[in-house]
Amino acid sequence: MFWQMEQETLKRAKLEALQLKRLKQTLKRVYDNVPFYKKEFTKCKVKPASLKSLIDIEKFPFTTREDLQANYPDGLLACGREDIVRLHTSSGTTGKPKAVFFTKADLDNSANLIARCLVATGCTKHDILQNMMSYGLFTGGLVMHYGAEKLGMLIIPSAVGNTDRQIMLMKDFGTTTLHLTPSYALYLASHFEAKGINPAKDLKLKRAFMGAEPYTEETRIRLESSMGIEVFNSYGLTEMNGPGVAFECTEKNGMHIWEDNFLVEIVNPETGKQLPDGEYGELVLTTINREGMPIIRYRTRDITAIDPIRCSCGRTHVRIKRIHGRADDMFIIRGVNIYPQQIEQVLMSVNGVGKNYQIVLESSEDMTIKVEFSKGYFDGNLDNLKSLRGTLVEKLKAAILVRPKVELAEPGTLPVSEGKSKRVIDNRRVY
Repeated sequence: MFWQMEQETLKRAKLEALQLKRLKQTLKRVYDNVPFYKKEFTKCKVKPASLKSLIDIEKFPFTTREDLQANYPDGLLACGREDIVRLHTSSGTTGKPKAVFFTKADLDNSANLIARCLVATGCTKHDILQNMMSYGLFTGGLVMHYGAEKLGMLIIPSAVGNTDRQIMLMKDFGTTTLHLTPSYALYLASHFEAKGINPAKDLKLKRAFMGAEPYTEETRIRLESSMGIEVFNSYGLTEMNGPGVAFECTEKNGMHIWEDNFLVEIVNPETGKQLPDGEYGELVLTTINREGMPIIRYRTRDITAIDPIRCSCGRTHVRIKRIHGRADDMFIIRGVNIYPQQIEQVLMSVNGVGKNYQIVLESSEDMTIKVEFSKGYFDGNLDNLKSLRGTLVEKLKAAILVRPKVELAEPGTLPVSEGKSKRVIDNRRVY
């Protein structure tokens, strides 16, 4: 099924011609209307006319999160404030937020991209979406809401928190589809177990969309098994509209990124040079169909790779692979570069491990991984816990090349976030 079949199945030559046309228009728009970009283009000795083909985008400057913060609140607007109808900001934890503005056309377009994503997973107007994301300045809740509404789905805007109420709503209204963070999904699965609820029998859930946090394939498998649903990977960020930038289809073999709206690059995080398809690097995105606040070559800091092979679903837009991690999430222990997802991958693959964990960085030499064991695993037998701890230490050492401390905790005792999770606690002293 398709939402916008003509756009989703464009032949490669036509798609690239459309990208080139829209990219030229976008470069001219920001050069003429955004002083920041005119100054940056001048530094790089380029003008909109310097772009003759898509490969020429490499001549143009990057935009970083620091640039968005420095131009807060509205220094990157490419139109008058009277044309803006919506503001969203990032959920950054330090400094000024990153403000992103939408015109009416931008909002309608972002809703269409979400509708594409939902249809690609099998959703129809007969489905009921329980939207368990924040409805505030964070884009996750509202952008998904408007896309599902465009498709004609019944939407339950339950937002985050109050798990017992969330379950009541699922039961009372026959929810088929969830939109939530993977960390909260893990908590929800544990809550089902604690309450004696069998989702496959007691609820009508079919699928869940996971976004806002990186997570591993092992976590997906665990959730699908425990909840009896299909889990689809979603990718988005506030700077690029929020959710709906890229999404899995029913094939679940990578996330289609909508190339008629975004120009996609993968670059070496250190040098900024473009990398070939299939090689992992930093995802860089350029908006090519946005009025209010176009962004040129935005460094997302997310690590992924492009899969250019055409998907069997029929969509011609390239896919990006599961986000491997964020360049700024990486930490170094004993000289080894480690991503939190490497640790999660091990934890979620071991029998006896529960659904919550925390990584505590004590120093540049020491790291402690606190992890809950699954309900009923201990059963008064200390040998079970000793064996589990030993297995985790060895598997983690093999995966990350560092032997961590592992502390086992009873189910439900580690902190839980109903919004974005805080998996890494950094107690290292900063001088």
